[in-house]
Amino acid sequence: MALKIIEHFDGGFTLDPDAKSALFELLKGEAFLQQVAQSAGGQPLEFTELLFQPVPYSTATPKGMPAAFEKFHTSSDHIIINVPPNFMFKAKIFKPSRLCAVYRKV
Repeated sequence: MALKIIEHFDGGFTLDPDAKSALFELLKGEAFLQQVAQSAGGQPLEFTELLFQPVPYSTATPKGMPAAFEKFHTSSDHIIINVPPNFMFKAKIFKPSRLCAVYRKV
């Protein structure tokens, strides 16, 4: 089985405003914020309203994310999580099938 090398992957996407609003409400929910904060060492967090679609690993994207978001991966003030699939379903977001969200430690 050979590996297929992807030179360019378009990770861009747009969300319907209603779906985006519903997703942001879920990602800002107090219970969810506490759950994410607990896994991040107990520090309180706030949602930055930044989302990205994971991309295939390549020489241009060694972290599996668009290059513009790599600064959050290396930042000690931010954490990146996978958006839970049930949140995507509740917000009626089916394309893209996976998203990541950026949170800031406060």
